[in-house]
Order: sequence, then C-alpha cells, then structure tokens
Amino acid sequence: MTAAAPDRVDVIIPVYNEGKNILRVLDAFEREVATPVRILICYDQETDTTLAALNGVKSKFEITPVQNRGKKAHGAITTGLAFGRSPAAIVYMADDDYNAGLIDRMVEKFRQGNDVVVPSRFIPGGSMEGCRWYKALPLRVAAWTLAHIARFPAHDPTNAFRLFSRRLLDAVTIESTIGFTFSIELTAKCHRLGWKIAEVPAQWRERSEGKSRFRVFDWAGSYLRWYFYIFGTTFLRRRIAHPQET
Repeated sequence: MTAAAPDRVDVIIPVYNEGKNILRVLDAFEREVATPVRILICYDQETDTTLAALNGVKSKFEITPVQNRGKKAHGAITTGLAFGRSPAAIVYMADDDYNAGLIDRMVEKFRQGNDVVVPSRFIPGGSMEGCRWYKALPLRVAAWTLAHIARFPAHDPTNAFRLFSRRLLDAVTIESTIGFTFSIELTAKCHRLGWKIAEVPAQWRERSEGKSRFRVFDWAGSYLRWYFYIFGTTFLRRRIAHPQET
C-alpha cells in the first residue's frame, strides 16, 4: 500500500491484453484531464500486451502497473482499490477513450462532499450505443425500477465506471467476488449509510477492439443481491451505523 498526495486521485484501469486500446485512452487523458491523477494499470500476467504498449510512453501523469492479487476483472479492480491511500479512486475502462473529459467533473463532485460519483448512461446527456437489446433491456429495467420505485439516487446502477471516496472504501467491506458487481455493492452501501451520491451524464459504446468482459447473465445473481438490498434500504428503513456513530 502506498501513500499519495492529498489532492491526487487514483484512476484504476483493469486490463487484459489492451495493447490496441490503452494508448488511445492515455492520449485522451493527456488532452482532457487537468486533475492530478495516478493511473494504476491493473494486469494479470507479465505477458499482457498492455505492458508492452506502455514501454516508452511519456505522460504528465504517474502511470503505475499493478499486478492483480486476485482473479480476472474483479480481482484487478479490488487490487487497485486497495493499492493506495488517495482520497478518492475512479474505476475506468481500458477501451474508453471518449469519457476522459468527465474525470475533472467527477472529482469536483467528490470535492463537493459526494462519496460516490456515478457516470450515468440513463440520464439526460447520457447514451448507450451498440449494446444488444437482450443485454440492454435488463440493465434499463433495473435502472428504472431502482430510481423510480426504490428511489435510489443513481440511475445507472451497473456501470463499473465510478468514483469512490477513500472514506467509503475504509468504512465498508466489499463482499462481491465476481465481475463488476463491486460497483453496485459500494453504491448501495453508500446509500444505506446515508452518504451523498452524485451523477454526471456519460456515454457508452460497444468496444471496437478486444472482447468485453461484461457478463450480465453470468453475474445476474450477484447483481440481484444488491438490487434487493437497495429496496430493503428504502422500504425497511435499514441503515448502517458508521463506526464514528457507535
């Protein structure tokens, strides 16, 4: 675990042979991000093509490869979340070269007192392009029912692209073990604590290089656990007592 400057934010990018994508993402950060960030490239094996692509890259940001201590995407992301002590961490996708401009806005929302900042595809200004209908439908149904029935303050519960405060990461334990379900879990637990959540509109496009690791049907059971947890927070009036309050 390493220390960080008090104003720096960690950006965690899980990778799996993203050599064709990562340079475009880093170029977008160079152009569009003003916030001091450290980019954590979280990989599984030394043979990952992403590492070779990083050789010789010059950046205004610190770029730190971090080897996955777990398995697959979940392990890479949780390894990154545990790596440093920056006041906030952003999970970002290795094929996303079009949302880098949101980083500064997300950090500003965090500095305004929000413990989770959700880039949402399902609010005005957001969009989702190229997603097959049978994957998009359950995502939209879950998002609509949570926002309009459970009154959850995030309209895009399944998006892994998200900012989490260090305060939240220290206050709760991640129980999820697969995929990107950590994201809805942490946001749901922030909601149950009664801490603030903000949104910004975001874009999503089906990746053009490489293979997506998002498995909506394989992870459905894990998502449903936190889906009903959110309803429990709303209708059973459950709330976590923060350690400072006990």
